[in-house]
Amino acid sequence: MPADPPATSLEKMLSILDLIEDSDAGQSYDDLSDKLGLARSTLYRYLKVLTEAGLLTSLPDVGYTLGPRISELDYKMRMRDPLIIASRPIMIELVKAVPGIALLCRRYRDKVLCVHQESNTDAFNSSYERGYARPLLRGSASRIILAYTPARTVGRLYEADPAAFAQAGLGDSLEAVKATLAAIRQRGWDSTSGQVTHGVTGVAAPILDSRGSVVGSLSVTIGKARLDERETAAAADRIAFCAGIVSKTIASDTPRARDQALRTAHARTPPDPMREDD
Repeated sequence: MPADPPATSLEKMLSILDLIEDSDAGQSYDDLSDKLGLARSTLYRYLKVLTEAGLLTSLPDVGYTLGPRISELDYKMRMRDPLIIASRPIMIELVKAVPGIALLCRRYRDKVLCVHQESNTDAFNSSYERGYARPLLRGSASRIILAYTPARTVGRLYEADPAAFAQAGLGDSLEAVKATLAAIRQRGWDSTSGQVTHGVTGVAAPILDSRGSVVGSLSVTIGKARLDERETAAAADRIAFCAGIVSKTIASDTPRARDQALRTAHARTPPDPMREDD
C-alpha cells in the first residue's frame, strides 16, 4: 500500500534508500533525480552523506546500490539484537521437538520480516529467509502479529485494501476481521496451511514485551500440508511455551535478570508434543 510522501529533509534523504532498496538494479543519478523530484544540488548532498556513511555505494555503468555498511549492520544485529540472542537457543531446542524450520519474525512498517531462522529438516526448504519480508495478512507468522496489532492500525490497513483481507480469509468486513483476530488472540496461537508455501503448515505464537505489546512472532514451518487436531494442538502448545520464554527474557529489566531468565528457560524441558502418550 502506498506510503505517505516524505515531508522532512531527513525523510526525503531516507526515501533514496527506499527507492534503491526496492530496485532490482542500480540507480543512476539521473534516475534518482527523475523519480524523487529533488533539486539536483539537494540530491547530490544526500547521496554524498549516504555514500560516506557506507549506506550507499556506486559503480560506473551500474549506478547507486546499497552499500557495505548494510552488511556490517546486519552482522552486528545478529550478534547483539536482544530478541535474536534470547530466541536463538530456544529455537534450536524447539526444532528438535517439532521438526521443521523455526522462524523469528518482527513487524517492519506494514509487513513482517524474518530476522532469524533455525532448521532441523532436510525434507524441504523455506523461502522465508532472514531479511525477507512478507505481507501482514498471510501465513501464521504474520497473522499472529496482526492479531496483536492495535485496532486503529488494523482499521487503517483494512481501509487501504479490504479485498486483501477477504482474500486472506480474515473477513469481508472490518467487524468480521476484528472478530477473526480476537479469536486468534484468545487462542494465543495461529496455524495456516499453504498460505505462503504450498504443502507445508505454519504454527506461530506471539512474542510480547513487558507492556504486552507485540514485538514479533515465533513459528515453526512443518513439512505437512495438513496437521490433525492433536498434532496442531501439541505443536502450538510447545511453540507458545517457547514464545513465552522469549517474552519473559526480553522483558527482564537488567542483563543479569535476562541471563537468569535464559538459564531458567534452558533448565525447563516441556513435554515433547510429537511423542505418543505412554
